[in-house]
Amino acid sequence: MAEPKTPDSREETAEARPFVAPCRTLSWRAPLRWLRAGWDDLRHAWPLSLGYGLVILGLSWLTAGLGWTLGGYALLLTLVGGFLLLAPALALSLYSISCQLEAGIRPRLGYCLQEGRRNLRNEALFALVLLIVFLLWARAGSVVHIFFPVQTDAGWRAMATFLGIGSLVGALFAGLVFAASAFALPMMLDLKIDAITAVLTSAHAVLHNKPAMVFWAGCILVLTACGMATAFIGLAVVVPWLGHATWHAYRDTILTAGWPRNRLAHEGALSVSRA
Repeated sequence: MAEPKTPDSREETAEARPFVAPCRTLSWRAPLRWLRAGWDDLRHAWPLSLGYGLVILGLSWLTAGLGWTLGGYALLLTLVGGFLLLAPALALSLYSISCQLEAGIRPRLGYCLQEGRRNLRNEALFALVLLIVFLLWARAGSVVHIFFPVQTDAGWRAMATFLGIGSLVGALFAGLVFAASAFALPMMLDLKIDAITAVLTSAHAVLHNKPAMVFWAGCILVLTACGMATAFIGLAVVVPWLGHATWHAYRDTILTAGWPRNRLAHEGALSVSRA
């Protein structure tokens, strides 16, 4: 009589894994640790990181110029808000640089391109979701402008109403995107998972660590605002810094034991252990 087949250990591991990866409970000061680690990565890989920052600077100038030319201040403000929504997807190569540094590999652009190509399907799905959110935000921004006071003698209450409604709508979209993307893209880069699992894990970790994540969102907002206030020049440093810090935020928050790692990160770890 034939013995019953034993399920493959990899299948058992996959079945045993929860749908959402667990996370640590963080101190509200944790973002300061992430920023320090991100700055260290920026110093160790400054040619690639600042080169990437210069590309972001050029795109920022191009977007701002088109926004002002085609739609004036209203479109410009909408595009500036959209930059914050789409920024996580723009920082994928920065996560790869930090991943290589963590594995003891000298950061190379080729690794970034290989990892981007390997995760193309999930990244494209995530970027599509962010694009849809951006288009909804752009439409909402246009609708909010019906509250803008057109009278020359409009009082402070009318202006406060306009600013309050605009801020509320913007905060709603920004909060949704932040919860979904805080850890999702670094997780997809590091692990063999789908976009839905990554987004749900990110949202769960954000809700589980509200004080730390509110502080982290505030750090991102303040640093980005400072970068934009310098005619976008500061973004050449701020965007790489925050991108590297986001990788360390993911590694510090999400518990990945038992989850399959992607090939390049695994090979990097092996090369270090054999050295």
